[in-house]
Amino acid sequence: MYPTPIQDRPLPVRVAYRVVLYVAIVAWIAPLIAIVMTAIRAQSDLLAGNYWGMPQHFALFENFREIFAGSPMGMFFLNSVVVTVTTVISVLVLSTLAAVGLAKYPFPGRTFIFSMFIAGNFVPYQILMIPVRGIVLSLGLYDSIWALIIFHTAFQTGFATLFLRNFVVALPNELFEAARLEGASELTIIWRIIVPLLRPALAGLSVLVFTFVWNDYFWALVLVQSDAAKPLTLGLAGLKGEWLTAWNLISAGSLAAALPPVALFFLTQKHFVAGLTVGAVKS
Repeated sequence: MYPTPIQDRPLPVRVAYRVVLYVAIVAWIAPLIAIVMTAIRAQSDLLAGNYWGMPQHFALFENFREIFAGSPMGMFFLNSVVVTVTTVISVLVLSTLAAVGLAKYPFPGRTFIFSMFIAGNFVPYQILMIPVRGIVLSLGLYDSIWALIIFHTAFQTGFATLFLRNFVVALPNELFEAARLEGASELTIIWRIIVPLLRPALAGLSVLVFTFVWNDYFWALVLVQSDAAKPLTLGLAGLKGEWLTAWNLISAGSLAAALPPVALFFLTQKHFVAGLTVGAVKS
């Protein structure tokens, strides 16, 4: 009924499995290794064709200092922090309220609204580029941080609501009824009862949304033009020169851009894993 565990398979199958696994791991981490090897080099090393050998000079800290002191990378970084943190907080608040409403409050059209949340996750976002850009222009939000915040919040709330609703449905209705008998308001029930129970799910969702928004390049390219509103992903692309590209600086900037999502994951790893696996094993 169940597949045979790999450790119980014949020796040739186990060997082939390990070979394929190791090849896949190397293929996956090879670009990351290339970025790190480039980030620690000076520009002279790259111009001399020394891509994979030992660098003549360990220049990682010099590259970091140059990229933040000689370019608006600090402003790009701050823009990404503002956009991402504001979006994550807005998405968590709106999706929690929407998930509770769709899961625990019967009202006409609830199934249709929930189906719209599901359908929205299957719409290719590329086809929304022209109408979204038109809406932004009509609202006077083009080339501003608020354009990114509002539309990231709108796009991520659908997925977040679908994600959280499954957790809210599993909560017993007796919790809500007992709280109402004690005189608690609906917002008090959500804040005092539901949110603490959803903490693992909210932690996992915050990591996912943070990663999606922080790494976004498409909507930044569509909605932002000036350096004052560019996030880090778009700012890194702007470091590419017309005649010569300092790949060591771009690689160093890429490492700096990758640090916040990685740090957030390790800080919330326990809650993240619990949020994704809760309910996977039936007690």
